[in-house]
Amino acid sequence: MIPQLLQDGLDRYVKRGIACGDFLTAVLENNLMEAFGRADDLNRINLFNICKYVYNEMPGACHGSPAKVREWLNKFKTEGRN
Repeated sequence: MIPQLLQDGLDRYVKRGIACGDFLTAVLENNLMEAFGRADDLNRINLFNICKYVYNEMPGACHGSPAKVREWLNKFKTEGRN
């Protein structure tokens, strides 16, 4: 499982197009080096579970590269839903 605070941030990102902080953005963009560099102790310990959650529970269109993250956020801006 992942910390509730992170899950809440990821849920807001998926459902409302609200950008995450630097650590989760690095995870969503599939930037492992950046994610580890920005992780606090708790997130570093949970990084595997966080990545597992993103991969298995979130739509594939919203993560995997910086371009996918930008497109996901822009979708909400153009629809006026965030």
